[in-house]
Amino acid sequence: MFAKTVAAKAVPYALGYWQKMTIGLWLLACGCFMLADTEVIALEPWSELGRMLLGVLQPDFFATEYLLEALWQTVSFALLGVCAGLLWGAPLALVYHKPWVAAFCAFIRAIHEIFWALLFLQLFGLSPVTGILAIALPFGATFARVFHDIISLAPADTGQNLPAGTDMLSRYVFGRIVHVSGQLQAYIRYRFECALRSSAVLGFVGMPTLGFYLESAFKQGQYHQGGALLILFVLLIGSISYWCRARLLPLYLLLALMFLPELPAIDGHLIWRFLSQDIWPPMLQRVSHLEQLDLQRLNELGRWLLTLLEKQALPGIFATLILALVALAMTHVLTLLWLPLVSRQLRGKWTVFGGKAMLLVLRSLPEYLLAFVLMLLLGPSMLPAMLALALHNAALLTFLTTRQSDKLVVSAQFSPKLDNYFYEILPRLYPGVMALLFYRFEVILRETAIFGMLGIATLGFYIDSQFAEIRFAGALVLMCFTAMMNIGVDALGRKILKGQKVPLLGC
Repeated sequence: MFAKTVAAKAVPYALGYWQKMTIGLWLLACGCFMLADTEVIALEPWSELGRMLLGVLQPDFFATEYLLEALWQTVSFALLGVCAGLLWGAPLALVYHKPWVAAFCAFIRAIHEIFWALLFLQLFGLSPVTGILAIALPFGATFARVFHDIISLAPADTGQNLPAGTDMLSRYVFGRIVHVSGQLQAYIRYRFECALRSSAVLGFVGMPTLGFYLESAFKQGQYHQGGALLILFVLLIGSISYWCRARLLPLYLLLALMFLPELPAIDGHLIWRFLSQDIWPPMLQRVSHLEQLDLQRLNELGRWLLTLLEKQALPGIFATLILALVALAMTHVLTLLWLPLVSRQLRGKWTVFGGKAMLLVLRSLPEYLLAFVLMLLLGPSMLPAMLALALHNAALLTFLTTRQSDKLVVSAQFSPKLDNYFYEILPRLYPGVMALLFYRFEVILRETAIFGMLGIATLGFYIDSQFAEIRFAGALVLMCFTAMMNIGVDALGRKILKGQKVPLLGC
């Protein structure tokens, strides 16, 4: 009776609302799954999986040339990218309430880091500038949004307790920011973990990080080498709390700048040509003045945009949404299945430890990397991408929810059985699980788009094709479609949440 009363008091309305949302999500995902390409076309997936597992169990840590350099570049790109993002994102948090600032940041963060990298590759080549800017731009926009949300939670009246004559800046810092400094620091640490994953993924476009060597090892079937790199990357992220200390950050920054790869000479003429000609549609590249925009060129521009919309943008958006919705539902199911496995109320100490170790591995590996490995097993369909998104995001949601469930006080009648867990604990956690799930929808959509670089016909596939064919104007237009789609999904997610308070995660 006590458990029932606790559950009823905890979610008097939200549970019924989320039940409807759950049924709607499952029905929508089932329809999308029927439309998706999920055929397994690999010849011997189990044999290949066995070779991969053997490579993980028998890693070769000495097979990778420049291993330590790749590890350090992964860390330094992430560190410098986060610092650069803070430099421009943190000040914008103070004026994020202005609509034009919020719209600008939403557009910037809606484009994935790998797309920014593809764009900057045309300007700076395989330069550290490319990797750092690719991380700094979307991360800075995310800092602006999340910092604004965190600061808005600080009490607004504490500044009245400060001495008379205190200047405005001091009132703002000591009256508001000091109250949420712990949350701000925790979020910066979280974003650094995200930046490490993003830095590794940049290796797939040629940057000298761990991702570059991982892609080469798995493509060549060198699973002992690839297994060693995977283990090192998981250990790198899992040990952040030990080696990433605040007092060591100045030293790390200094070393990152000192050992940064040599910057190539930047040709200003090429940059000006890219900005003034290459990124414009063909019919506008010959126009030197606005007066030369005659009706014929405008008609050509309209036909070009319409063709791009019909042949690439709409099919890419459709495939991206199909993939994201199915992955969202899979994430939900896996989260509900994994929560009892890592609950301290149900399992013993060592079982929980093993479950959390599994979650650490899955949330440490980027979705793009998981999809790449699964595609080697299952073939080039949407199924590897769905599984990769679901595994990574379910591990993250389970990890966050478990931290809340471990703090719950259960009734005296509670016993460590599944029926008691589903009756007393899960109803108190479920609104938060669903809120987190829809909060992550924007992130899932961003990651879905870049799977096009693996051959899946999402928007990222067409963007990558445009870059490969040196059609930069088409790539930029499709990137704008990607941004607008993500902004729309983010607005929908905020509407669905209806004021639900969830952890501030934007990676």
